This record gives sequence, C-alpha cells and structure tokens, in this order.
Amino acid sequence: MNWNKWMRQTHRWLSVAFTAAVIINIVAIVLGKYTRSIGLLAVFPLILQLFTGLYLFVLPYAAKWRTARRTA
Repeated sequence: MNWNKWMRQTHRWLSVAFTAAVIINIVAIVLGKYTRSIGLLAVFPLILQLFTGLYLFVLPYAAKWRTARRTA
C-alpha cells in the first residue's frame, strides 16, 4: 500500500473514531455523566484528522506543481 492510500485509509478510520467519540459524548451528556476526559475523547482523533486532511487537501496541488515542473 503506497503512502497516499495509507493516508486516506487512516483519515477514514479517524473519522470513524471521531464519530464514535461524539456519540459517546452525547450519551454521557444525556446520562449526566459527562467529564472533561470524555470531552477530550473526541479531540484526539480530530487533531489527527486535521493533519491527514491537510495532507490530502494539498496532494492534488502538489501533483500539479510536480507535473508542471517536469514539463518546464
């Protein structure tokens, strides 16, 4: 599996982890057992998703830059 596929797969699984953490947060709020550590549970996958998402966002622009550089 190449680097780009690995990054996309990581981003997808982080989104699943983030969704699960948000659901856990909502359940904790409804049950009245919300703590700060449960609140931070959703932050960690979100931070990692930020970095993988930025990489995936820049990827097409970097490819254009590389092809333009080769033709010049």
